[in-house]
Amino acid sequence: MAKTLSNKKKIIVMSALVLLLAVTAVFNFVLADTGANAKANEPVTAANYFATYRSERTTTRNEELTQLDGVIALYQPGDAKYEEATKMKMEIVAAMEKELVVETMVKAIGFSDAVVTVSSDFDSVNVFIDTPELTYDSALSIYNTLKNETGISPEKIRIVPINSES
Repeated sequence: MAKTLSNKKKIIVMSALVLLLAVTAVFNFVLADTGANAKANEPVTAANYFATYRSERTTTRNEELTQLDGVIALYQPGDAKYEEATKMKMEIVAAMEKELVVETMVKAIGFSDAVVTVSSDFDSVNVFIDTPELTYDSALSIYNTLKNETGISPEKIRIVPINSES
């Protein structure tokens, strides 16, 4: 009889846990849907775009650097994986520094905000600028600045205006 009672207790506990799991799933779905609807109704402004982009870029880079630090910690200097992880980390850091410099230079040209992404192998550059329209002279100034600062040829530079008035 004691064994039967023990099984009944187990069944009751398991049922309660399944019920709690179901309630948690429902709350998760309802709350996630509410957050998505709030964001969908929120107008996207250039300031939001640039702040969000920078935040996501920083988060992604921090995760990459943390993963590389983990690899570096596992191996000793001289090991191929250690050297590769160290090289990748240095490329990411160099790209981050270059992005910061170029963003500042683009703002110095006269744009209120800009986000720049430089590929870690310095093969391409993307520039997102807070401007309703991009004139030929502005584009040329940006191209020249990027070419001089990064050494990347103009055909591998992409400039995207973000219209803050819409």
